[in-house]
Amino acid sequence: MERVKGIVMIIAGAMLWGASGPMMEWTLDTSGMSISFMLIIRLLLAGMAILSVLKMKGVHISRPLRNKTWLRQMCIFGVIGMLGVQYTFVGAIQTSNAVIATLFQFLAPIYIIIFVSLRQKAYPPIAQVLGMAVTMVGLFLLLTNGTLSGFALTKEALLFGLAVGFTFSFYTLYPVRLMNEWGVLLVVGWGMLIGGLALLAVNILKFSNEIGTLADVNVSLMLLLIIVVGTVAFVLFLGSMKYITPVETSILSSFEPLTALIISVIWFGSVLGSWQLVGGAIMLIGVTGLSIAGSKVKKEEGVLPES
Repeated sequence: MERVKGIVMIIAGAMLWGASGPMMEWTLDTSGMSISFMLIIRLLLAGMAILSVLKMKGVHISRPLRNKTWLRQMCIFGVIGMLGVQYTFVGAIQTSNAVIATLFQFLAPIYIIIFVSLRQKAYPPIAQVLGMAVTMVGLFLLLTNGTLSGFALTKEALLFGLAVGFTFSFYTLYPVRLMNEWGVLLVVGWGMLIGGLALLAVNILKFSNEIGTLADVNVSLMLLLIIVVGTVAFVLFLGSMKYITPVETSILSSFEPLTALIISVIWFGSVLGSWQLVGGAIMLIGVTGLSIAGSKVKKEEGVLPES
């Protein structure tokens, strides 16, 4: 029964996160607001909401900030991890579209494997190398739509997309100690608040000039919906880890780009090229293979995969 609960949670979380991409795409196109303004509002409100709920539950939310070591790690996670992955993801949406931005984050396992291999000074297992190769073939088709005459994406979109994979891998690896010590929600809450405050500090004048964009009721309601949907999706995604394996998580996460694709087609009428669709499917297959290979390596080393 718990496994079923985990499957339902990951599917719901993936679909909600996939839906948030087109919502952000619509907001940026309709309102004319900058990425920075959207993220300042999103991160600050979501962070304060999470911390407020934890405070009402009796959690001493300020404890991680009283120690210099934990404070430093929390700030690094908030600025490079939380803000980094949010900014590059929305940047990829603005320069391409929600579907392609979502697919780019599936490059994260490749960055993680490369980082771990360099740190351990050892080559990755052949199964992981094959998984990376398959994923890169999918990426090539996604970028070129099957033709060598030129990129189907702009250089700016490509840079943002590659950055999404990198920041997502950092976001996945770095906060492990923080979350083990303080819990997922407390780390996420402070990460969002710190990231939002850092972005506000360097965009204070620009932020004040864009407040008028919130006068549009439709835009304000959509922004509020983005905050709620994105936060619920994140909580569901993390909560599912208690009940299902990383392999199942990887496979069921494919609902994320699928949801973004369906909504984008219905809402915007946007359609990827046929070879781009094939490339996206191949990328998902490659990432699933990387997860399976990673699980097998852990078992061979006598370490059970996290669930």
